Amino acid sequence: MTRILVLVAPGESPLPGLEALPDGVELTTVSAEAELREYLPHTDILVVTDFRTGLLERCWPAQHQIKWVHATSAGVDALLFPALVDSEVLLTNARGVFDLGIAEYVLGAVLLFAKDTLGNLRHQRAQQWQHRETELIKGKRALIIGAGSIGGEVARLLDALGLEVTGVARSARQAPHFKQIVANEALDAELPHADFVIITAPLTPATEQLINAKRLALMPRHAVLINVGRGAVVVTDDLVSALNSGELAGAALDVVDPEPLPEGHPLWAMPNVMISAHMSGDFIGWRRALGEQFRANLERWLADQSLFNQVEKKRG
Repeated sequence: MTRILVLVAPGESPLPGLEALPDGVELTTVSAEAELREYLPHTDILVVTDFRTGLLERCWPAQHQIKWVHATSAGVDALLFPALVDSEVLLTNARGVFDLGIAEYVLGAVLLFAKDTLGNLRHQRAQQWQHRETELIKGKRALIIGAGSIGGEVARLLDALGLEVTGVARSARQAPHFKQIVANEALDAELPHADFVIITAPLTPATEQLINAKRLALMPRHAVLINVGRGAVVVTDDLVSALNSGELAGAALDVVDPEPLPEGHPLWAMPNVMISAHMSGDFIGWRRALGEQFRANLERWLADQSLFNQVEKKRG
């Protein structure tokens, strides 16, 4: 018997796509701490849709039979607590499911600022007929921090519309739709040339607070920051200062630090900022797509085949 435990948020429905599993597979869905503590020691495979990392770390049993943990997200930072990282448990993620949705969000944000849509909405609310000129995005330079599968899909869409796309990754390489991908060490040299700085990187020790006052000052004053990675990649107070001073033209933030953004935070009221609720990849039907992706990997597991989307836990 293979026992699968799915951890969901309180009030969240079971993960769709797992309604008819093969014989010999037992599925249990939990959300409460007491249930999680009861079932974890007897679980073979854990699927995490609720990333309350404090809860899972707190309930992680000293003795267990867990062999595989699957995260229904691209980022796995919330699961990288020592007991899991230092174990032999396999960790997989939802790489690929959110790529197109996030890339379309980024494209929308690029157009939002190039066409001054925020300005249009302000003038509309004021009932002002105000003619202006806006920018063409063809020929603009986009710098994508994080050239993985999400960054690659962003590059594909931006390249198709004529932007010049540079990626930043652990090591320099060539890839479709990028003019170049440079190593992390070259970030500071690339920032002054970027019209749009797009963060698609996961949160790791190397990326935490990567975009700080120093690096915001390196960006052109007309540049726009778009963050669809993790909020803590950006130092929020430094971003607020840069936006207030005109050091940065604007920002589109699907992720923030802290998250959710507290009521009364200065980012809410800034006229050159768009904020969304960590939803850039959540297209209609995304939860079923996640369930079907896990189901496909489960079939590989049951056939003793190598799992796809394995994560290097120590590198995040």
